[in-house]
Amino acid sequence: MQAFYALATEDYRQLAGARDWAADLRDHTLDGRVRLLDVACGSGKFPAALLAKGLPPHPRVAVDLLDPSGFSLAEARAVLRTPFVAESEFEIVLQDLTAESAYDVAWATHALYALPPADLGAGVARMVAALRPGGLGVVAQASARSHYLAFYEAYRATFAPDATPYTDAEGVAAALRALGVEPSVTVLRYETGSADRAVVEGFLQRCAFDDTVSLHRMETEGPLGEYLARCRADDGRYTFRHEAHLMTWEGR
Repeated sequence: MQAFYALATEDYRQLAGARDWAADLRDHTLDGRVRLLDVACGSGKFPAALLAKGLPPHPRVAVDLLDPSGFSLAEARAVLRTPFVAESEFEIVLQDLTAESAYDVAWATHALYALPPADLGAGVARMVAALRPGGLGVVAQASARSHYLAFYEAYRATFAPDATPYTDAEGVAAALRALGVEPSVTVLRYETGSADRAVVEGFLQRCAFDDTVSLHRMETEGPLGEYLARCRADDGRYTFRHEAHLMTWEGR
């Protein structure tokens, strides 16, 4: 995980700088606080990135954490500090959420990749339903052209043809539109990389959720080897190109 976040933390820095999040929270305050649902919260890297940028102490943001992993819930809760205050935890998948019109803000930041295509519509519908009228919905997701999706498709073709594809930003947008929600989309393009092979190996293994395949095998076998050759410079340094779609909408 340390190797993964040596590069992946940039995803959250990019998001933190993409909007005036302090204004977003302030504009969606009710009764002196913001009720926030953090969908598939992971280890809390997005709130941590906002705090690192100097998020003001007000308004108070009461956070409900949702993730199927109890470990992730504990990790996310541990990083929250003013203005964030952890409240409820839901150790469930998004599709099982039952909240209706409960939240001022609901966000899922690089969080929906493992939501299976067959469940995407139901999951997005639950997130939309959880927002109060006038609330702010946010999904940040890599596009089909981004490293995460391109890498995983090459990994599947080489090592795991039966693995479920990752969900891309285009799929999330289509699911929102099927519900009658037209998101506003901001496209973020940036690069990450390293010449440290241990970091690159750990990062890529986490991208695939598979620590059994070494970097050497990734580099030398099948479509994945071809993909990584395009990411590698003559001096051995890797550069990964990212395209994230930051989608926002207003609750109905």
